[in-house]
Amino acid sequence: MTYDIIIVGGGIVGLATGLKIKQQKPDLKVAILEKESEVAKHQTGNNSGVIHSGLYYKPGSLKATNCINGYHELIKFCEEENVPFELTGKVVVATRHEQVPILNGLLERGLQNGLTGTRAISLDELKAYEPYCAGLAAIHVPQTGIVDYKVVAQAFAAKFEAIGGTIFFNHKVNEIKTLNGISYVRSAYHEFGCKLVINCAGLYSDKVAQMNQIEEIDVKIIPFRGEYYKIKKEREYLVKNLIYPVPDPNFPFLGVHFTRMMKGGVEAGPNAVLAFKREGYKRSDINLSELGETLAWPGFQKVAAKYWKTGMGEIYRSFSKAAFTKALQELIPDINESDLVDGGAGVRAQACDRTGGLLDDFSIKESEFAINVLNAPSPAATSSLSIGGTVCELALKRFGK
Repeated sequence: MTYDIIIVGGGIVGLATGLKIKQQKPDLKVAILEKESEVAKHQTGNNSGVIHSGLYYKPGSLKATNCINGYHELIKFCEEENVPFELTGKVVVATRHEQVPILNGLLERGLQNGLTGTRAISLDELKAYEPYCAGLAAIHVPQTGIVDYKVVAQAFAAKFEAIGGTIFFNHKVNEIKTLNGISYVRSAYHEFGCKLVINCAGLYSDKVAQMNQIEEIDVKIIPFRGEYYKIKKEREYLVKNLIYPVPDPNFPFLGVHFTRMMKGGVEAGPNAVLAFKREGYKRSDINLSELGETLAWPGFQKVAAKYWKTGMGEIYRSFSKAAFTKALQELIPDINESDLVDGGAGVRAQACDRTGGLLDDFSIKESEFAINVLNAPSPAATSSLSIGGTVCELALKRFGK
């Protein structure tokens, strides 16, 4: 089974990449290998469903550029393909005095990223947007929206197949060998030959990268589980749209927030705790081999030493519903522990280098016969068509297109 390009991973980034390639060069034979029985099983299907505006990201970074470009492409795609979405806007709220300068910096960054209409709002305006929200200062971001990314991914897949792409489900990649310029990608069922491998394997992107290039990949994927609660139906009135805190500059995750979902309901969370398995959606999910790799990685050891205090707080909130509720009460004082029911979890694939750096930006690394998307954290779903376009350009150069 011979193809020009094999894409490993049927999440939203792999699907967007395949779609972009087939749209630009329909004559290329492209296949996506997905180890699950459906698309969007992991990161794509377990995120908060937010269409990110580009507020948080350093101007000029890959995150900022891809998020802003991807945002517009995603909106256009949803409109053309009748995928339900809603531009709800969101508020970002400072609840402590020391957060106010950081909030002002966020506003400046958003304006630098072209978020026209994003502005500081008065506390009276905050109450108009979110009547039950409390804070000392706030900004409003009108561009933010909500969508079900699993539905988006399914639409990408349908369009990809309609223009000649092929998706193979239940095909976990076990080995990649290259001989005479052809890469042989082996699953339990088939061997595929191709001229180029594109690695969009998410939580296993470092593992696939090690398969398809000779030199050592000097990053490891560290899985962080984000646990959510849902607000009981009768208390959903506490949140109109999206309420975010000011992020802690000393911690690489946003902090717990409130999100109205496209598929219905309101989520509260997530926290961020180390998962003991790469696909560890429950506290009881443990893979000793994967956990051992994480703990032995020098970069993770440095991360643990740096963030241990914050990390212990996240773990405490994971086990204590009361502590989780207390964190939420900073934004909505009226919310009670009894208002929350279990809402599931997602696992974030966070690339960590050997020196202890948690990669903040998207990372795409090329080798002779492969393109590896090694780090695609939030806002990768929003940015997927833009990231796919970037990888598509790199791929087409290989074919002289």
